[in-house]
Amino acid sequence: MISKVKLGVVGLVHDHVWGILRELRELSNAEIISAADVNEPLLSKIRREYGVKRTYRNYEELLKKEDVEAVLVYTENSRHADVTEAASERGIHVMVEKPMAANLEQAQRMFDAARRYGIKLMINYPTAWFPPMRYAYTLAEEGRIGRVYMVRYRAAHEGPKEIGCSPYFYEWLYNAELNGAGAFMDYCCYGANMCRWILGVPEKATALGGTYVRDYLNVEDNAVLLMGYKRAMGIAEASWSQIGEGVPPRYTLILNGSEGVIAAGAETLRIYTADSRKWRILEVPPLEKGRRNGPEHFVTCILEDRPFDSLLSALYNRDAQAILEAGLISMKEDRTVYLSELGIGD
Repeated sequence: MISKVKLGVVGLVHDHVWGILRELRELSNAEIISAADVNEPLLSKIRREYGVKRTYRNYEELLKKEDVEAVLVYTENSRHADVTEAASERGIHVMVEKPMAANLEQAQRMFDAARRYGIKLMINYPTAWFPPMRYAYTLAEEGRIGRVYMVRYRAAHEGPKEIGCSPYFYEWLYNAELNGAGAFMDYCCYGANMCRWILGVPEKATALGGTYVRDYLNVEDNAVLLMGYKRAMGIAEASWSQIGEGVPPRYTLILNGSEGVIAAGAETLRIYTADSRKWRILEVPPLEKGRRNGPEHFVTCILEDRPFDSLLSALYNRDAQAILEAGLISMKEDRTVYLSELGIGD
């Protein structure tokens, strides 16, 4: 049994990768031994700042030459499936950054490859490591706000270029083929993931989006995704044009229940219940060891041979990708789309 996971990094064009590498550097049971990307300046950065000596311009060469147990995939969304399939065939575990892929067909390929070759596939969401959002789920499961009938998640900022994302990142975010859409794929994916986690697979989805502010874009800068259940609904909001903090909130999960409501952000959780009749800020317990951030959870589950938390699993995120696909069809065809049309759910 291995005591330290040797990792390769495939792709450096997703800006989240640098924070992930900082978290990995703190782990004693993991080691980054190689990286691959087509951009030499990014390879130079990982060599210089993270001490990764062996780098490649082609990820297939990395997979062929390097003795790695796992890879972190930080490519464009549309390349996740190709890398996952290639790694799976070699028995290499995979972590990709959200969303799972650019479309449902690619996500299904990833799901099938992981099952066929018995590798672990984790889809990492930054919100999975926000203690208040984890605690909101726990409180809801305990029945603290009664039966949950509405889940709403809003993600918003001024836009990738406007907030300082690198050109390596925002250039593919603005490409519908590489990203899967625009703000819809980038940010409604969070709400789709959370609704799948909390409410399950919806019966239907309806979406609306457009380029309302950032006129230089060829993709939508704002979108809303509605998910319909028998006795509940989900709402995912995405914006690349929100100015200012506070109201409306940039990153907030709201759970409405028959007996109360929970509002959770990155740092704070508030609850209002029918019996208290007032808002209270609750102390949120810290995440336990092995589940404090994406790299730690990925490595821990490999070493202990246990499944990932459900909201990070291949199954839940294949389903979340189907919800997003239904939303994209809805926007294109101006209609409500049933998940059964895509072969998901009942």
